[in-house]
Amino acid sequence: MTDLEVVARGLVVGERSFERLRCHPRLPLVACWDSERPAVHIWDCGGGQLRELGSVGLTSNAYGDAFGWERAKRTPAAAWHPDQPLLVFAGEDGLRQWTPAGVSEPDDASVRASYRNLAFSPDGQTLWGSPSFRDEGGGWESSDVLDLPSGTIGAGPPWDTGVAEHPGGGLVVTLNSNQGATYCLFARIDEGAGSAVMRPLRRALILDCDGYGTPLFSADGLHIAIRGNAYGNSVEVFEFPSLRRVLATPLGDPSPGYPYPQEWLDQMHAWSRHNIAFGSRPGVLWIATPAGSLVEVDLETRQTIEHDVLTGARLSALAATATGELLVAGSEGDLVLLSVLSGSTQTGTTSRDVARAAAAAFVESTAEIADDGNDLETHLVLTDGNRIWEADDLATVTAANATDPTWLQLQAAINKAQLQSE
Repeated sequence: MTDLEVVARGLVVGERSFERLRCHPRLPLVACWDSERPAVHIWDCGGGQLRELGSVGLTSNAYGDAFGWERAKRTPAAAWHPDQPLLVFAGEDGLRQWTPAGVSEPDDASVRASYRNLAFSPDGQTLWGSPSFRDEGGGWESSDVLDLPSGTIGAGPPWDTGVAEHPGGGLVVTLNSNQGATYCLFARIDEGAGSAVMRPLRRALILDCDGYGTPLFSADGLHIAIRGNAYGNSVEVFEFPSLRRVLATPLGDPSPGYPYPQEWLDQMHAWSRHNIAFGSRPGVLWIATPAGSLVEVDLETRQTIEHDVLTGARLSALAATATGELLVAGSEGDLVLLSVLSGSTQTGTTSRDVARAAAAAFVESTAEIADDGNDLETHLVLTDGNRIWEADDLATVTAANATDPTWLQLQAAINKAQLQSE
């Protein structure tokens, strides 16, 4: 049985709490999204202590009554540099950057860009932004590739909802979201001469509907978890590199369908949208709950263990630090650092070797999409974790039942209608 030990406890000053946590991939730093306004606070979580270091966007107007899409449009994006203590922040006033020396503006014209999503390339020399700032008014048909040494901005593939690097290196995953279906896209990273570029690969996951969070890899690279979606609280976990689905579960009661009862809406909003993490123990997913507890899920046995963390407070965010500790935020302003005590004997070196092998196996099992492949759907080999569809399969399917995902039912209906109209 796994035990959790409280390493450090912090209390947020004032009435604010945190709704999202993002730990630095290598350093004991964490970015904490303010629940009251478009601001991010940076904390040090090293040495068994929690200490606030600074903030970005703290003078922004409060969210107030903004809800749904209006709230989402004002929520800032932020990304950690893979090696340095540097956080790039995209808010209502454009790009800002935090370092231990303070907050500053970039030196070039990119400061005017207000991206919805940001990510650093694995080598830290390129900043990816989405949607594109090059298209007047912002465009979701492409993304921007900001070469930091030169300050130039180029074109990248369309993506949204964050970018996650596979711990084996050379491979990232992101989402391309539409209301009917979301593609979970994998891309090889070309870090040759010039800016690091995503090279999308043919193998991809397809998820029902939209509204998912950034995919999350386990430390050994053998699992990928995705939190969603816009119409219900769910968690799906897939093996990697096979992409076989090993867990699909709703959090709370499943969606009753439109119109949604108020009781169900209240339950849905009680669950954090940033409440899953992989810690140091292989094959275990952690889920934070509105009841103040952490649920430990063994992905092989499907057994769950509930750990009480905060009494009388909803857990509003969860993340894992670079060393595998868990960091949880509570709705009453608590920030708690937890050590995971388990019998796992897997070392960091072993985990990295396993991850590298998994990433290499995935890249070898597929192929890059040609540069002229503007119509993404015609190139992808899709799976939902159970079945596989080639592009031609989806172009001709005309039958689906009520248990099939919504996107497949819609595709079948569209194809059938087109055949009947010919």
